[in-house]
This record gives sequence, structure tokens and C-alpha cells, in this order.
Amino acid sequence: MMLMHRRFAFAAAFGLVVAALTTDAALAQRVPPGPPAIEAEFREFIGGFRQALRANDANAVAALSRFPMQHNGDMHDQAAFLRTTYRQLFTQRNRTCLQNVRPVYDKDGEGTHSYVVFCGDTGFYFTKKADGFRFAETGVND
Repeated sequence: MMLMHRRFAFAAAFGLVVAALTTDAALAQRVPPGPPAIEAEFREFIGGFRQALRANDANAVAALSRFPMQHNGDMHDQAAFLRTTYRQLFTQRNRTCLQNVRPVYDKDGEGTHSYVVFCGDTGFYFTKKADGFRFAETGVND
């Protein structure tokens, strides 16, 4: 009887693991890529942004950002970004994450193209406007 109970427990646990992996894969496949021209433009932008992060260059990151910027529910201008926000946001962990995590494409109801990268509890949002893609804001990863 005990052997049968162990086999059932193992089968149930195995089923849960397979279901979890299948669900994650299915969710990842549902995120459509952006239009090819938008993808190409963003790839060029994010390459420069990542280069600025590798150099830990706050001024270069600011040049690739749109101000005022929302962070932690407050609006920050470029001076505040350079003074405090950059150090708060771009820790070594977040800089590494932004180098490695694949951005997710989105297009809102107004037609604005954007990408987001989630690093822990923070979402880093990049939006396209007339001046091209820019780092635009952060948000809570809920």
C-alpha cells in the first residue's frame, strides 16, 4: 500500500512539473514580436543602451532616455536622474539583467510601440516616439 501511495505522489508531482513547464512555454510563445522595421530600430537602440550600461555611463544612459521620467510614482528630470535615480535603478544586478533578458514587445491602443524588460520587481520601459526609442519609465513588476 505504501509503495502505491509513493507512486501516486511521484506521478502527481511529475504532472505538476510538466504542467508548469508547458504553461510557461505556452505563455512565452503567445508574445508576438514587433513588426520587422520596429524590431530592427529597437535592436539598434538597445545595443547603444546596453553599451552605455556596460560602461556604467550615467550621462550616456540619460542621453538615451526621455524626461521627465516616472520612477517610483514620481516624475524625475534629467538632473535628478543623474544625481540619484541612475544609481538607484542601475545597480550591477539590474545592469546585468538588462544585458541578458529579452525585451518584450507591446503596442498600446494609441499605436505607441514599446518594449519592457523585467528585472526582479522593476520593469524598464522603452517607448518609440518621433525622436525614436528612448528609456521612458520604470514600473512595478506585478
